[in-house]
Amino acid sequence: MSQHLITVTVENKPGVLARIASMFARRDFNIHSLAVGPTEDPKRSKVTMVVDGPEMEQIVKQLYKLIHTIKVTEYAPGEAVEREIMLVRVNADPKRRSEILDAANIFDAAAVDVGTNTIAFEVVGEPSRLSDFLEFMRTYGIVSLVKSGRIALAKDAKSQSRRQKQSA
Repeated sequence: MSQHLITVTVENKPGVLARIASMFARRDFNIHSLAVGPTEDPKRSKVTMVVDGPEMEQIVKQLYKLIHTIKVTEYAPGEAVEREIMLVRVNADPKRRSEILDAANIFDAAAVDVGTNTIAFEVVGEPSRLSDFLEFMRTYGIVSLVKSGRIALAKDAKSQSRRQKQSA
């Protein structure tokens, strides 16, 4: 099974998110990541999901049938700018703190809380970058971790055409 990045623009109405989530559950699809937030129009929200599953064509059709759905977009790899935010607390023995901070600096991770034996970092970026940071920090010991759902925005058409020309 592969992961699919889908955004659904919806009207801001009660129960919309519950209907979307239950539609996926009824069809036995796992939502790996989910983020909801306002758009440039305060009457609308954008639901961004990363879904595990086979072909999404039927799911997209079903999403359009849901009340209050305005637009559904499934992004192919590379078609969208994708970001997540992660907070991760790692063990930080005072003797190794400078080493840990130097390592975090490579990933532009910000130390947001320093305790007597731990440091919490905030990392923002592409999902693969967060995974790389997490793997790197595992050697120190992960104490706790929380990640946001993925958000995405279609890449600018000019950027896409430039990339296509460069890869040709």
